[in-house]
Amino acid sequence: MTEYFTFRNKFDSISMQFHTRSLATLVLLAMAACIVFVISLSSGSSYIPFSAVIQEIFSESDHAFVLNELRLPRVWMAVFVGAGLGVSGLILQGMIRNPLGSPDIVGVTGGASVGTVLFIVFLLGEVSVHWLPLASIIGAAVVTVFIYLLSWKSGVTPMRLILVGIGISALTNAIVTMFMVSSESAVASKVYLWLTGSLYGANWQEVWIISPVILLLILISLFFTRVVDVKQLGDDVALGMGVRVQFFRILLLALSVGLAGAAVSFAGGIAFVGLIAPHIARLLLHRSFGLLVIGSALIGALIVMVSDIIARTAFLPSDIPAGVFTAGIGAPFFIYLLYRNREGMKE
Repeated sequence: MTEYFTFRNKFDSISMQFHTRSLATLVLLAMAACIVFVISLSSGSSYIPFSAVIQEIFSESDHAFVLNELRLPRVWMAVFVGAGLGVSGLILQGMIRNPLGSPDIVGVTGGASVGTVLFIVFLLGEVSVHWLPLASIIGAAVVTVFIYLLSWKSGVTPMRLILVGIGISALTNAIVTMFMVSSESAVASKVYLWLTGSLYGANWQEVWIISPVILLLILISLFFTRVVDVKQLGDDVALGMGVRVQFFRILLLALSVGLAGAAVSFAGGIAFVGLIAPHIARLLLHRSFGLLVIGSALIGALIVMVSDIIARTAFLPSDIPAGVFTAGIGAPFFIYLLYRNREGMKE
């Protein structure tokens, strides 16, 4: 009995150290996000000094219009899109127990793309833009259910789900392209800009629509911390502890779909953020789901903000879509993960 308590005290001490380090890491990530936020406000076709940005935050400056109406909505959009995609990828990877899981790779983003494009082609101008995230989420949900059903064969294996998702993602891209080339030039150009994953033209109306959805879904996901932490021990252990595994799996999938659908509804197909952010979070933080949710959100926001800064400044006067740079980072990372997990690809 004495040995048990000695072991338990050591375990609790180590666990506390991990949590303390993780909390310190989260503080550093939050500080980094704030610094990048200010840098993003300063960057663009015309440089605004940091002092003017800080002055505008606390009072008012000579650059009020540029900061408040042009750059601030764009930066906030980058924050919410990155956070939504990061947490969506974290949930998806945990649910299917595969490091290759990502909303854009599995096909969730492809479904959201179809829903969004159908809204733009047939309903934009007839229905309020406030309904665009709902159309995106519905498209993501329908395609996700379709992928899950196609992957079912005496159960669903992670690699089969990934492969079916890649195939369905290609199909959704073909559908989107078909609508784009058969639409009027104004609609086609809007769809094309959306597909490349650009934050160009983000406005306060879009930010006010997307921000409550992303924040609410992230907060809801935090309530599943205990369930996910128990589930990491295995389905049998979770069932033995009274966790309804299938029920919570469906709820978590719905959260992932909602986050991905809302994130891409206005910003478009910003790829690989949901793949990269959770992996970085796991390297830096304790494996508690709650800590990983916050870490993935912060890292996702950082990735999209940095990508958008490069997109706005690297090729002036051109404004390159941020999705080009996230794909440039994410594609090699995906190939690396494929190589590292090549043994696990066999069913």
